[in-house]
Amino acid sequence: MQRDDKALMNDAIRFPNVRLIGDDGTQLGVVSTEEARNISNEAGLDLVVVSENADPPVCRVMNYDKFRYEQKKKTQEAKKKQTIVETKEIKFRPKTDEHDLNFKINHVKKFLAAKNKVKLTMRFRGREIVYCETIGVDAMNKIAEALAEDAIILQPPRMEGRQLVMFVGPKV
Repeated sequence: MQRDDKALMNDAIRFPNVRLIGDDGTQLGVVSTEEARNISNEAGLDLVVVSENADPPVCRVMNYDKFRYEQKKKTQEAKKKQTIVETKEIKFRPKTDEHDLNFKINHVKKFLAAKNKVKLTMRFRGREIVYCETIGVDAMNKIAEALAEDAIILQPPRMEGRQLVMFVGPKV
């Protein structure tokens, strides 16, 4: 009987001798495959190949369905505990008014409270690009000061094409 996940077990095992591990984890030594099958049948459990590449191959007496169930539960638990950090983006321009800027800073604070990274992008259009070193950097520094207690600066402001970009992340 062979399962869909390619684990060799019970009658599918064709090795002449195997190193056997009991259902309680004790080493039973090197035995013939027939004897290992008999031991697993007497216990009412499955004989499963743990390591094919060993010499001789290692088999274990276990309840395979229970083992698969526990493995599935462990992976679900691990998936539940992992946190996914998203990168949110806030865009604005050099002419963005003070009130609108404060509004966007509040949005950034909400994103940081949710443990997300935030990409702050200031886009320059047309002739505004000449102000990137003055107005743009001043605005980014003003935002950084407003976020000083909630965030750490992951990447200081820098030009990427026609955009001034800064990354901030939540304080740990």
